[in-house]
Amino acid sequence: MILRIGMLIVMAAALLGWGIPASGQDNMQILRDKIKADKKLLVASNMELKDSEAKGFWPVYEEYQKDLAAINQRIGKLIESYAADYQAKTLTDEKAKKLVEEMVAIEKAEAGMKTAYVPKLEKVLPQVKVARYLQIENKIRALVKYELAGAVPLAQ
Repeated sequence: MILRIGMLIVMAAALLGWGIPASGQDNMQILRDKIKADKKLLVASNMELKDSEAKGFWPVYEEYQKDLAAINQRIGKLIESYAADYQAKTLTDEKAKKLVEEMVAIEKAEAGMKTAYVPKLEKVLPQVKVARYLQIENKIRALVKYELAGAVPLAQ
């Protein structure tokens, strides 16, 4: 239950920061920091870590979040580019091809990132908790993607 409620709070994290005017960036940074802290609390409350596990896990978690933020930025730029073309009705076949290529590249990058982190997580956690953490991340990502799917119109 905590995971479900918390994910609703966290899912905005991937959306925050994209296309924000300079005047609102300070406030948005505060909000992003709050959401990151809420996500960390959500993960902590669902991981059931022992003190010895937590010492190794949290540095890996922070590194993972940093790499995930870079992927989120790519997604944000892709959505901004698509939104501009969609609103201006300037989405050509060439632009659509580039959109698809970047979309697939982002998905591959995210899968590659997860693959790279499994051994890092296995060094600091038992296998069941590695699976649990990746499940938590996958649930959060699924909610974010669900929200994006509802918000981003189909190409025309």
